Amino acid sequence: MGKRTQSRRQFLATSAGGLLATAALHQPWLALAAKKTADSVHGRIRITDIEKHTIHPDYVDWLHYELNHFYGPTKRSVYVVHTDQGLQGLGEGSDEPDEVLEKYIGTSPFDWVVAKAAYDLMGKAAGVPVYKLFGQRYRRWVPVSSWTVSTHPPHMVEAVQKYSAMGYNWMKYHLSPFENVFDQLEAMEQVAPKGFKLHFDLTRFHHYGHNPDLVERVARSPIAGCFEDPLETTDIDAYIDLRKRIRLPILIHGSRIQHSFEVLRRAADGYIIGHSKLGLVMQRAGLFAAAGVPFTVQWVGGGITQAMLIHMQAAFKTADFHITTAAETLAGDVTNERFRPTNGFVRVSESPGLGVTLDREALETLEHNRPPQQPPFILRTRFKNGAVMYNLMKPPETRHLMVLPHRWRLIPMAFDAPLSTEYWDNDGSPEFQSMMKRLEAEAMVLQNE
Repeated sequence: MGKRTQSRRQFLATSAGGLLATAALHQPWLALAAKKTADSVHGRIRITDIEKHTIHPDYVDWLHYELNHFYGPTKRSVYVVHTDQGLQGLGEGSDEPDEVLEKYIGTSPFDWVVAKAAYDLMGKAAGVPVYKLFGQRYRRWVPVSSWTVSTHPPHMVEAVQKYSAMGYNWMKYHLSPFENVFDQLEAMEQVAPKGFKLHFDLTRFHHYGHNPDLVERVARSPIAGCFEDPLETTDIDAYIDLRKRIRLPILIHGSRIQHSFEVLRRAADGYIIGHSKLGLVMQRAGLFAAAGVPFTVQWVGGGITQAMLIHMQAAFKTADFHITTAAETLAGDVTNERFRPTNGFVRVSESPGLGVTLDREALETLEHNRPPQQPPFILRTRFKNGAVMYNLMKPPETRHLMVLPHRWRLIPMAFDAPLSTEYWDNDGSPEFQSMMKRLEAEAMVLQNE
């Protein structure tokens, strides 16, 4: 397992939250007060060592087939930060090089307010939950969403049944033009319990039709909850017009113009800050609070990430929307605590730090775990008029093709086309080998059968 060391500005600069944030970006007196308390109890705290572990968790059994075909196996780095006072902070994210990690040795977590591990350490040193380092608590319970991928209607039904039974009231998924959204909706409506809602992510994809019309039709479903990125996020006038037409919340994720004047123009009902560093999140939290605009933070990760988001959402004034981490898609994790919602909400921990503890045995298991790689396969899409389309999939190289196929510049596609799709795995047949050769040469095949 080797141990690594830490860097002043880049520890955990990841899709799950990064560093960059200093206390001055939010409410500096909170961090200063916590430091004063910690110094009075422990003396000046210094980081002495940082363990870095790369883990490879499996997907939960009932989602493994679909997620492995979409993305292939997942991995992330877990960081265990030690201090000279015997405190231990937990963080996770993407891999950081050794030269970055080494620079943190000898520094104080209060000197460099980086995500997760430093906040965990600061809270433990001061004896307070992490949310108190951001400000007063605005909510004791935080709404959380489940997540899945777009696939055939029977699987979407299973996802609704599984997640609702686990206590979730929301399920987010990216629409895919390889499945008909109305076929999916019709199936899910039959099993969704009262109050269960869907979060539709259109990912700024312009389907072969008219996005506002599609959103308006989908919004009529009793289980439709909100729409994320239904238009190109720079088209502020179109968003304002769409809000006037749709009764459900319209959300913008990752503003292309950095959440600026479009917030004041009320281009969206709310915002999602995803894959951004903590410093930017805190800055935008202040903007949204001043404007009275709801928002949420989306970081992908496990229980450590989930704990951090719950504390942040508890303290940010207008962070009213549900958080999404996809932690519920993983079969194992490195924390002893696993978050399970009650009626769609998770209670904010009052324990010092993040409120989660390390399961060393699970950490070692996941570090040595090697989920099966997904071999290349074929997407076989059948249209109701008899046409069949074939696309070559090579995860993770093609991990976005089922959501954003226009990036491959092959053919316009629609979310409401009369079609269904199956994954054609290598069955050793001459037909499969022949189609693979054609796809290697043609990129996509469309023919009548």
